[in-house]
Amino acid sequence: MLSRVLCLFSAGLLLAQSPDPAGTARKALDLLLSEKYADLEQMITPAYREHATVADFTKLGTQIKTWGAVEEIGKPSVQDMGPVSVVVIPVKFATRTIDVQMSVNPSGQVSPPLLRPGEIPWQPPAYVKQGAYKERAVTIGDEWKLPGSLTVPSGAGPFPAVVLVHGYGPNDRDETVGGTKMFRDLAYGLSSRGIVVLRYEKRTRQYSARMAGGTSYTADNEVIEDAVKAIAVLRSQPEVDGKRVFALGHDLGGYLLPRVGAEDGKLAGLILMASNERPLEDLILEKVIEANPPAQQLGQAKDRVAKIKKLEASDEEAPAMLGLPVAYWLDLKGYDAAAALKKLAIPALVLQGERDFQTTMTDFGLWKQAVSGMKGSMAQSYPALNHLFVTGQGKSTEAEYRTPGHVAPEIIDVSAKFMGGQ
Repeated sequence: MLSRVLCLFSAGLLLAQSPDPAGTARKALDLLLSEKYADLEQMITPAYREHATVADFTKLGTQIKTWGAVEEIGKPSVQDMGPVSVVVIPVKFATRTIDVQMSVNPSGQVSPPLLRPGEIPWQPPAYVKQGAYKERAVTIGDEWKLPGSLTVPSGAGPFPAVVLVHGYGPNDRDETVGGTKMFRDLAYGLSSRGIVVLRYEKRTRQYSARMAGGTSYTADNEVIEDAVKAIAVLRSQPEVDGKRVFALGHDLGGYLLPRVGAEDGKLAGLILMASNERPLEDLILEKVIEANPPAQQLGQAKDRVAKIKKLEASDEEAPAMLGLPVAYWLDLKGYDAAAALKKLAIPALVLQGERDFQTTMTDFGLWKQAVSGMKGSMAQSYPALNHLFVTGQGKSTEAEYRTPGHVAPEIIDVSAKFMGGQ
């Protein structure tokens, strides 16, 4: 989500929503596919036009042609990000499926089309032991029913168990990002090591339209409520040792994990992976500054962050800020993640990839300091891993996520040992 904030901010953060973001994005896609690049250039929000010219689209079109004829254009998915919308349209070409993503502002302007690989066949990594576990379906929640998958080790239990809590955005149960299915790797890898694992569809994905229609959802609604209910479901399974139930959070999930732990009150420990410790608005501003935007946009971002820090309960009905409802910001106001973690007084494992450009070593350092005096806790960083804990070389970028990859085996190992697995 943090990397997407820059796109949203430049696309018109201060304006009202487009009445038909799906139709606007489809029009831009049709112009791209029909090679009407001059018309497409006119639809691009002014902040991006310098790097979204006819020449740029011509190069992109050349790449698109290598994928063969368009066989099918799927139904757009729309995520409400406050005053702007993020639209993703799957396009099936002869040789591959591509997800085309754009943000749309109320003036009918779009960000440059971002092309991401669609569904990529998943191949199990070497640490997944076929036959070492079984998988069955479960359901989380009542009003917001979320389909989930439970992987159970073969053999006699009871086993330690863990719930996987998603990061930013409308994630599926596998937390699919490009060519990586981080949560599927973790589930099958950990169950191969004697850990029961529960993963589930995130509410903002399963009920995207319903959530988009709400103007006052909070971090509690998006993440915490469902995580706590998932823990209860996991603890009720006959194969699970109720005294050895853990929660693992990635990205936003890790940031909010201390609140999940406090709400549940009975967890054996927490695993935080690539999680920010600093307030969300501070990270967003940091990413905006790194993008070196025009002075006016930078000033708007700083102004928004300053206003977020001064929000009061009476402001709840105000327009969304930095892509999130005011209620969301109020829910996080005053939240000190490290202090909340220490207050739980349970073991914590903090993991960080040093090549991560989304959650940086600055936040890892703060977490490391927080757990330094906590019994049974540790913080470990890995030089070659990125935000998805996939091994690579050099500077990590979003383009790297498009390449199929797996969670590194050392992450499976340290997490299984922390929870008392094999």
